[in-house]
Amino acid sequence: MRLIGELAFPEVSGKLKATSILCLPLGAVEQHGPHLPLDTDIVVAEDITRALIARLGEEFDLWQLPTLPIGLSREHDWAPGTLSLSIATFAALIKEVAREITRALPARNLAFINGHGGNRGILENLLRELASELPLNACVIHPLALCGSPSGAHTPDVHGGAGETSLMLALAPDRVCSELITRAAPPAHPGTVAALVFDPGVSFPWRTDDPRLAQTGIIGDPRAASAERGRAMIETIVQNARGVLALLRENQAVTQRSAR
Repeated sequence: MRLIGELAFPEVSGKLKATSILCLPLGAVEQHGPHLPLDTDIVVAEDITRALIARLGEEFDLWQLPTLPIGLSREHDWAPGTLSLSIATFAALIKEVAREITRALPARNLAFINGHGGNRGILENLLRELASELPLNACVIHPLALCGSPSGAHTPDVHGGAGETSLMLALAPDRVCSELITRAAPPAHPGTVAALVFDPGVSFPWRTDDPRLAQTGIIGDPRAASAERGRAMIETIVQNARGVLALLRENQAVTQRSAR
C-alpha cells in the first residue's frame, strides 16, 4: 500500500526516486462536538491519504509517511481531551521532519495532507521557509477546502458540521454517534460566524466555546450530513488532487531548472 514504514531499509533507495511524492497526513486531537471522536482529523487525513494513494499512487509515485497526530488546537482547548502544540513547537516539528526527510529519503516532493483547518496559516508560511532552506518541493492539501462546502448547508460549515460529519459517516461510521446528530442546533448567530471566522479583511482569535459561534462545540449543522455526501466529497477531493499533484511535479521541474 505504498507505506514508507513498511519498507525495509535496503528497499528505500530502490523504490523511491527524487520525483516520488511523499504524503504526510497531519491531524489533530480535539473536540468535534458530542457526536464525533477526538481523532476525527486524524481519521480524515489518513483515510484521504489512503484514497489518494489507491487512485493516484502509481500515476504520481505516491508514498505515505507516518501521521503527525497533534496540531494547533487552541480554539478548542476548553474541551476535555483536546491536545494542542504551541506554534513554536509545531513549526519546529514540521521543519525537523522535513530536514529528516531530505536526509533519509531520496524523494524530494512532499504533500502535507492536512486534516485540521487550524494548522493552515502556519503551514502556508512554513512552506516558504522549507523552500528556501531545504532541497524539498512541498505543498499542503486541505481536503475539506479542496472539495468545497457541502451543498444544501444552510449555516456556515466550520467545525463538526455537515462536511466533517459526512466524511466520518463515509470513512468510519461506527465512530459517529448518529443519535446525537439529531439534537444538534445551528449557530445562534450565523452572521457572527461570517464576521469572526470568514471575513478576509480581519482576523480574530475565535473559539468554539463562544456561544455566538457554536453550540456544543459545533459550528455548522451536522443534520445535513450523510454517508452519500461524504463519499461524493472523497471523490471530489481525489479528482481535484490530481491537478494539485501535477502542479507539484511541475514546480519541481521549474525549481530544478532555476537552480542550474
